[in-house]
Amino acid sequence: MGSPLNVGVVGVGVISQQYFGYLPSLPNLRLTAVADLDLDRARSVGEAQGVRGTSVDDLLAADDVDVVLNLTIPAAHAEIASRALAAGKHVYGEKPLATSTDEACPVLEQAAAAGLRVGSAPDTVLGTGIQTARAAIEDGLVGDAFGAAVAWSAPGHELWHPAPAFYYQPGGGPLLDMGPYYLTSLVTFFGPVVRVTGSTTRTQRARTVASGPAAGTPVPVDVDTHVVAILEHAGGVVSTVTMSFEVWGTKTPLFEVYGTQGTLSVPDPNGFSGTVAVLTAADRQDRTWRDLPVAAGYADASRGAGLADMARAIETNRPHRASGDLAFHVLEIMEAIGGAGRDHAVVELTSTVDRPAAVPFDARPETW
Repeated sequence: MGSPLNVGVVGVGVISQQYFGYLPSLPNLRLTAVADLDLDRARSVGEAQGVRGTSVDDLLAADDVDVVLNLTIPAAHAEIASRALAAGKHVYGEKPLATSTDEACPVLEQAAAAGLRVGSAPDTVLGTGIQTARAAIEDGLVGDAFGAAVAWSAPGHELWHPAPAFYYQPGGGPLLDMGPYYLTSLVTFFGPVVRVTGSTTRTQRARTVASGPAAGTPVPVDVDTHVVAILEHAGGVVSTVTMSFEVWGTKTPLFEVYGTQGTLSVPDPNGFSGTVAVLTAADRQDRTWRDLPVAAGYADASRGAGLADMARAIETNRPHRASGDLAFHVLEIMEAIGGAGRDHAVVELTSTVDRPAAVPFDARPETW
């Protein structure tokens, strides 16, 4: 392993704490600076992390930053990524890649022209949960996969997040907020999506912030908050997807894969681990689900594994798994779902992407 990649973090909100908790365990990454629009907050977080807290402009110009970890709100993802690339730095960002493909496309073109990398969350799909499920599918444990179903729902992020307004603005909503975890998993399992159809809606329920200093503040809703879609993958698998900020409770299975010889229960891809279970044709008499042992994926990983994987890919001159191209395809899927719901139409996708390389059992993101 060569010298560590110097990391500068832009945006030190809630999600940054998960990255800060894991980065010290990744020897091919070294945190050197943090920045935020709130300079006082940047300095406070920088002091806590033992690095300098500075302005966004200063971080982007810094010589000791090789890659910008972009943890800003979705509306700023494309702008910060573009500025980082213009400063000669690789960029890895939180999902979604941008609020639209029109915003995201120039970022990828800029990176390609400069010979720089773009990576994007979610990297949860590199953990043991999704990778063990992928291995089971590829080993034919449920026969030939023909379908999958995803149903994620919650009553709304304003019930727990102290500043939830951005979740209900363009770039937010259940699809762009939670959809990337599930859609990235589906593409990882079955390859690119070629067409989608769907329907979207929102209720008139009044929403207010439930906690923190803004408690009681109304939350305007400018995005659809209940989304249902059907995805057709290039290989023939059909996936159904439901994403909602409207549901108070459900017993619907979260994520399942259906094959000619059984069903696979997939753990929550918003986490890196979880139990994969299977019920096969051989189990049909007693209908007993069997938990599968961990068989693949980065163990004990957290947010930042995808960035370490990208750093290793830069060092070894190979494609990185949590890539901008994958995030762009997922973004186009989400955009197409919105268009299908708006226009009551079947929407053909224009982008495609190769499935990222599988993560073997006991691999480490900084060395594999």
